[in-house]
Amino acid sequence: MAGAVHCGIKSTDQEDLTILASEADASVAIMTTTNQVVGAPVLWLRRILPRGAGKARAIVVNSGCSNVCTGPHGLGDAEAMATQTGELLGCPAEKVLVASTGIIGHRLPMTKVRKGIAAAAGRLNLRQDSAVLRGMMTTDTREKSAVVQTTIGGKTVTVAGIVKGSGMIAPSMATMIALITTDVAISPANLRKALLAACAGSFNAITVDSDTSTSDTVAMFASGKAGNKSLKPGTRDYARFAAALAEVCYELARSVVIDGEGATKLVEVAVTGARSDAEAKIAAKSVADSPLFKCAIHGGDPNWGRIAAALGKSSAKIDPDKLKIRIGGVMIFSGGTGRKFDLPRVEAHLAGPEVNVACDLGLGKGKFTALTCDLSREYITINADYHT
Repeated sequence: MAGAVHCGIKSTDQEDLTILASEADASVAIMTTTNQVVGAPVLWLRRILPRGAGKARAIVVNSGCSNVCTGPHGLGDAEAMATQTGELLGCPAEKVLVASTGIIGHRLPMTKVRKGIAAAAGRLNLRQDSAVLRGMMTTDTREKSAVVQTTIGGKTVTVAGIVKGSGMIAPSMATMIALITTDVAISPANLRKALLAACAGSFNAITVDSDTSTSDTVAMFASGKAGNKSLKPGTRDYARFAAALAEVCYELARSVVIDGEGATKLVEVAVTGARSDAEAKIAAKSVADSPLFKCAIHGGDPNWGRIAAALGKSSAKIDPDKLKIRIGGVMIFSGGTGRKFDLPRVEAHLAGPEVNVACDLGLGKGKFTALTCDLSREYITINADYHT
């Protein structure tokens, strides 16, 4: 169940506080930011779930204030949010997760937050999807959700997720928060194993501006209401569930990039032929994070020099003589130099809403695909005007 309200954290009348709750304790798994500066809600999550998995009843999320760098009082505020939510749901504070997103360095207006928690708890039902999404959004321009159903052990299982995020996005588990729910039966440890794998190719494969947030959080609840036998790694049913979860996470991550601040294009950077998957990821992220590359994409310029340079500055092994670069399937660089190519065809591809860049390093079997977006004038405007 879920409920969302506007309690006054934001200056607009948009919802800014959300509660998502299970009818009973559920298996839960989390991933949080690797930024060394973290918000009080992240500290709370790490306190109650030191292994990243356990049992929980609910999560309370606010937008408009990230509760980061607010000292002991900020951690007390996060705990107070969990305590009040737990009291209203009949569970201890340690069974309530907390997440916050918004401006760094401000204290939460706790009088308003307390009223909001009480109101949101009173609205818990099964028809709050849009309100809940709005309650998590900051600079987002659209609601982002995904749902997949599959059959496991003869039971219909659903995996559903929502996410907020548009800028400060380069999750490394960016003011990104994702909430995922499923009715499958699975232990907390096995749920986290599946979540880790799903995030590797989704949330941890995207970048809007290379900035990892202080508040990145992915939280997943599994109620067990589907009635299947508890899933275990190595089984066909576990693999089917893992595939469904990966699909949901990928679609959510993709939607974040599409809604990147000022973005006009989704850009896929696929690296193959690396010495290892780890080096492929380093190389792909180096290109995807390059401001010069992203500006060239925005301008529709097939500048292979910026791609080659971004690959070369990374710590991945690069041999220019073995490197091949394609845009939209057209070879533009190989053998250590640029190639003559069908310029109108490539420019037409770059003018579209989705751009594909493929880099074959020619050194091994490692591969990784990163998702990014172009860097536009609007991105600068949005972040120059953002309140601090």
